[in-house]
Amino acid sequence: MAEPHFNVLWLQSGGCGGCSMSLLCADTADFRGLLRQIGVNLLWHPALSLESGDESLAILQDCLSGKVPLHALCLEGAVLRGPEGSGRFHMLAGTQEPMLHWVERLSAVAQHVVAVGSCATFGGITAGGINPTDACGLQYEGDHAGGVLGAQWRDPSGLPVVNVAGCPTHPGWVLETLAALAAELPMTADALDTLGRPRAYADQLVHHACSRNEYYEYKASADKPSDLGCMMEHMGCKGTQAHADCNIRLWNGEGSCTRGGYACISCTEPGFEEPGHPFHQTPKVAGIPIGLPIDMHKAWFVALASLSKSATPQRVKVNSTSDHLVVAPLTRKTRLK
Repeated sequence: MAEPHFNVLWLQSGGCGGCSMSLLCADTADFRGLLRQIGVNLLWHPALSLESGDESLAILQDCLSGKVPLHALCLEGAVLRGPEGSGRFHMLAGTQEPMLHWVERLSAVAQHVVAVGSCATFGGITAGGINPTDACGLQYEGDHAGGVLGAQWRDPSGLPVVNVAGCPTHPGWVLETLAALAAELPMTADALDTLGRPRAYADQLVHHACSRNEYYEYKASADKPSDLGCMMEHMGCKGTQAHADCNIRLWNGEGSCTRGGYACISCTEPGFEEPGHPFHQTPKVAGIPIGLPIDMHKAWFVALASLSKSATPQRVKVNSTSDHLVVAPLTRKTRLK
């Protein structure tokens, strides 16, 4: 196997570290071996590397000086700009310099910059509420372009910050993105959506391949968390609006939020942390959910829902408000005659 050639430096800022924890759930028995396989040389990670103190700072300095080529700077967690733009709410340990400044300087010498998780991309939970630390993403504040690096920032190849959004982000999204950046065929801006997210996962919706889709089709809705029915109408599920392939590229090879009985809270989208209503409730106007499926007009949704509910099979209706399969599908001959 060829030696890894793509140097990745991973820093953590204002966040919980959940994206690193998720990364360790990659579908492999040999995480380091998988990185080598896709050509990635992990220069340093605050939780996964042996180096600490002066040794780790020396790696950062070598990247800044050009002694070690920095092919990708990965940042996990929002950047804390406070108080008053000084960045001193988060000082890099062992230095007298804010993480804000380290991120700015390292981004200037990196071949690519990758924001890992919704905090690093849009500000996420770290920027919620009154945001006393003035937290923001690398190139976005919520859905507004800007952030630490500014809306016009581009890497030497012309790419903006690559926003691998998610709270946490799926390990496959991170590794696939790094593999694409490390490949000899360069990634182009066409591979990113309008928010800088890799289209490899962002061109899908959580709704796609959801195991509850039959219930959605008939608008047979769950009334409580343990029910099998669709969670869009009453339980706050935003799977029809969230850009992610969670039900196609399953988590840990077998699960997703909706398959576990939890509504999708749209964690890959900017502003998901403050929906303006409880996560487990669907806000409505005149009985119609405010958050309609992507690309669907309200009038069409109302007509479809009315027709679907009138045609709901008894089996689907009964099972939707149960915590287990009560009525099985009928057995019929399906062979053409």
